[in-house]
Amino acid sequence: MSLRPFLQAWLRSAAVKKAREKAVDAARRHVEETAEQVQSAAGKHEPCHCGLVFALRIESGGLEDLLEQKSLIQAAAFTVCQGKLKDRRVALAISGAGRKQAAQAADALISGHRPSWVISAGFAGGLNSQLKRHDILVADRLADVSGHHLAIDLPGDPAALAEAPGVHVGRLLTADHVVRLPDEKQSLGREHDAMAVDMETFAVAEVCRDRGVRFLSVRVINDAVDDALPKDVEKLLTQKTTAARLGAAAGAIWRRPGSIKDMYALRENALVASDRLAEFLAGMIEGLAVED
Repeated sequence: MSLRPFLQAWLRSAAVKKAREKAVDAARRHVEETAEQVQSAAGKHEPCHCGLVFALRIESGGLEDLLEQKSLIQAAAFTVCQGKLKDRRVALAISGAGRKQAAQAADALISGHRPSWVISAGFAGGLNSQLKRHDILVADRLADVSGHHLAIDLPGDPAALAEAPGVHVGRLLTADHVVRLPDEKQSLGREHDAMAVDMETFAVAEVCRDRGVRFLSVRVINDAVDDALPKDVEKLLTQKTTAARLGAAAGAIWRRPGSIKDMYALRENALVASDRLAEFLAGMIEGLAVED
């Protein structure tokens, strides 16, 4: 029996393994370098009370407006805005959309700012008719579309939290794409017993679990279960820079001139959602100070 086919297969397998190891090493170095940039820029600052991970600047904008003594750190893969909120040090990481980006930002945020708490914050799509547009969901359980689950130990009294007008406590689902159509939202809600869906929270929670950092998730409902998002929205959200997002928006308008109305309505709704989220987060962060 000739060993040549076996050796050829083994060499191919070894080459694939080597390439995979190089990719993993490169990703690890990227996260470490980003964390070093954040740590260096943070300099001699004390550890922050709360770190927040947002996907997009339009989600974090409302809370950024409330910060005092603000400064921006432009790291390799994301942006960090740090400042004070009622004498509490906070740092906001704007990661970009998706699980991988959110996980990298959370890891670097923890290394660079050493927060007592990390909150995954931003917009979510409703999967349950109980949640109206601009309602708040504080997650007590997490799931992803692969069937993984995590529980969140909420501080204080979750029942009292859920009694606040427009505030809900329940399961949040993390998906790998923008869920924009009512039929899919309803289906995912039933399948996963989830109240809302986003694209980042499960990844941030995993990082916090592995790093031993206390974690919360707060999401504002940007589109209710019966709302259909414009079909160009996923392409817009996955662009990594403002210039790329503007280019994608221009392309959408060129292909479908009527989409300019959709884009304007989407932006106006997002600004209201961001302010609503900021108001809730500000009160929650102040409450976490008591928990400490």
